[in-house]
Order: sequence, then C-alpha cells, then structure tokens
Amino acid sequence: MPAFEAWDVIKVPFPYTDRPVRQRRPALVVSANDLQTAHGLLWVVMVTSAENRGWLGDVGVSDLAHAGLPAQSVVRTAKIATIEAKDAERLGSLPLADRLAVENCILGELARAKQELL
Repeated sequence: MPAFEAWDVIKVPFPYTDRPVRQRRPALVVSANDLQTAHGLLWVVMVTSAENRGWLGDVGVSDLAHAGLPAQSVVRTAKIATIEAKDAERLGSLPLADRLAVENCILGELARAKQELL
C-alpha cells in the first residue's frame, strides 16, 4: 500500500451522503500518518469542479498541474470522509498557496464543533 501524506491530492471512491453509491473522484488528504499506519485509513475532503455551485468553505486550487487535476477545481472542506488507503491513487499535491486557506476552514469548523460540545 502506498504511503500518503497530508496535502496529497488522490483519487478515491468517495461516498455520497444523499445516495448509496460511490464514485472515483479526487480528494485531498488531511490526515494520514498514524491513522494510515495503524488502521489503513485516510481522512480526506472532497475536491470538486469549480463549475459546481459554491459552498461556504470552498477553496480554489491555484495550480492544477501541481495538484494533478484536469479542470478548475475547489477543495470542498465541508465534505470530509474516512477512506481506506488501499483504494487511493496519488494524483499530485495541493499547492502551498492553497494549504493555509484549507487549514483555516477546517480548523474554524472544528472550533465551532468544539463549542457545540461544551
């Protein structure tokens, strides 16, 4: 099984919340390390076409070639999933310029979720 790192852009069977199918699509690894080593899992967020209706928390991908993506795309930070690493194929990596924006969106949502738990 290949080893993946945070910020890798991969292709995986991504689950849908509104239908019982999976489709191979790009995703961004947001956590690997111990999760992959111990359980063979990755936490990923969806990458989708920039042509789709925008969502709060979408982050545009500034360098498609570096990310290994064929068309204008956004990281949809609101759609997170746990994927088996063995099903993933590396396409590229998220450009450095986009990483801070993705990190801020995810950390902001985690902070709001933590407040709900308290």
